[in-house]
Amino acid sequence: SDVIPLKSHLFLFLLSAPKFSAGTMQATTILTRARVALPRITKRNIGITAPALQKASDPIQQLFLDKIREYKQKSSGGKLVDPTPEIQKEKQSELDRVARQFGGGSGVDMTKFPEFKFPEAKLSPS
Repeated sequence: SDVIPLKSHLFLFLLSAPKFSAGTMQATTILTRARVALPRITKRNIGITAPALQKASDPIQQLFLDKIREYKQKSSGGKLVDPTPEIQKEKQSELDRVARQFGGGSGVDMTKFPEFKFPEAKLSPS
């Protein structure tokens, strides 16, 4: 069993190397830190990207993805998806209630964010 792992070879090389200048020591420090950080970064990236790249492997998962895509297409207009008449009636009654409660009159869109106007104050010269 004379096989020595690559990490051990690098470590033995660094121990047996002659004294380095300041620039070489800095480079060695950077390489050592990179040797420690790279495996961790690689594991994280693989852990994140592997599920994203994986295709749907079972029929239930594929049905779920199909339904999500279908919902995305239906909801692209910003309206309710497949509303029943009861749901539309309830939505309208809630919008009417909010309009009465917060001062929305006829022709005021209560689903729109209000616009605020702050006029510039006139200052009198002193």
